[in-house]
Amino acid sequence: MMAIDRTAFAVGVRLGLGPAAAAFVLALSFGAGAEARGWGITLPILFSALAFSGSAQFTLLTALSGGSVGAAVASAALINARYLVMSVALNDSLQGSRLSRALQAQALVDASFVFAHRNDGRYDVSRLIGASLPQWVLWVLGTAVGALTAPSADLMHRLGLDVVFPAFFLALAVDEVRRSRRALAASLLGAGIAGVLLLVTDPGYALLGSTAAALIGLLPHRGSDPDPETAETGEETL
Repeated sequence: MMAIDRTAFAVGVRLGLGPAAAAFVLALSFGAGAEARGWGITLPILFSALAFSGSAQFTLLTALSGGSVGAAVASAALINARYLVMSVALNDSLQGSRLSRALQAQALVDASFVFAHRNDGRYDVSRLIGASLPQWVLWVLGTAVGALTAPSADLMHRLGLDVVFPAFFLALAVDEVRRSRRALAASLLGAGIAGVLLLVTDPGYALLGSTAAALIGLLPHRGSDPDPETAETGEETL
């Protein structure tokens, strides 16, 4: 059984409040959209509580409206393929038995993955869990409020609430690329790949293709191991 570091957990909770607020706004839209498509109130709430994946949930909701169940599931799986890469990176930081490690991995979401990253390349699982907790609570709560009140898409757009989540993740990306030249190179390459693919395919496939830029991380570092100052600041060369 994993021992939770209370200090790291508390730090995670504090860091998670920002994306949790953004998740609440996005969940409002999901709950309203699901209710408008005949899902009712209970099903969207249960879906958010169990799936806890905004990208997959919106993809499934949209795909089910215009295609088969198989196509919807395939689209959601493609969107969430990034978690395969993230879980491999997180694996060595998990602790305890297989069951304990599996439960810890349930806290893996985009923002928490960034917050839990340490300069030594490993991840603080206590911080990961702490950051995910408020996000899960407000994601489920936002879905419930959206399904119950069903605000219109036009109202969400006029208030600018539909861009809150993308803007937040842009801020996370900016903070991450400032740590490393390699991360900056991967981000620019990924953006370029996505831009080209958007000309010929759907956004979901463009997003998936852009993750190929992460292969930059497999390139060997120049020279020897980074000095302590570089390791502490997170700066590195390609």
